Amino acid sequence: MKEIDVRPWLIRMRHGEEEAFQELYRATRTYVYNLIYFLAPHKQDVDDIMSEVYVELIRSLDKYDLEQPFIAWFNGLIVRQVRNWNRSTWRRFRLLERVKEKGYEAPVAGMEDKLGAISDQLEVIPAVEQLSQKLKEIVVLRYYQNCSLEEIALMLQIPLGTVKSRHHLAMKKLRAHFEERTNSGEASYHVH
Repeated sequence: MKEIDVRPWLIRMRHGEEEAFQELYRATRTYVYNLIYFLAPHKQDVDDIMSEVYVELIRSLDKYDLEQPFIAWFNGLIVRQVRNWNRSTWRRFRLLERVKEKGYEAPVAGMEDKLGAISDQLEVIPAVEQLSQKLKEIVVLRYYQNCSLEEIALMLQIPLGTVKSRHHLAMKKLRAHFEERTNSGEASYHVH
């Protein structure tokens, strides 16, 4: 997503104008959906995570410095919400398992199905999906969002050296994955 001037919408949102939020939502929803889709381990959660992103946007709007680039700040917010969702899903899964051990029924109707998806075996997924969340974030932000390593460090609030080492490790793992596929007779790929 190109850097757009969202300051007028954000200022109006700070004054409680719902129409300004609707305009910002229309301008960013496809971008947000695509980024979450690439980061979320379970694609059925994308819509829920997207809702959480916009709730958090409204909550943290006062913390946003209108002088800093919006996209970098917003990308950081999106990544944090995906992480939070993953943590909360894992907590709910563990809680459900404890409840089952005690012999009780699932506490909320339908939750067992949703949480059961976590324990299901994963289908064959792209190589990037196999990376850890931290490595996947770097790859998606770098190659899908075309962010520089410096921008990624700013978004994720981690040192540039950490971004570089995660990037290097992700590329190494992707190369190994594709070399393994190549050696097993599958199509040849090259990861830069």
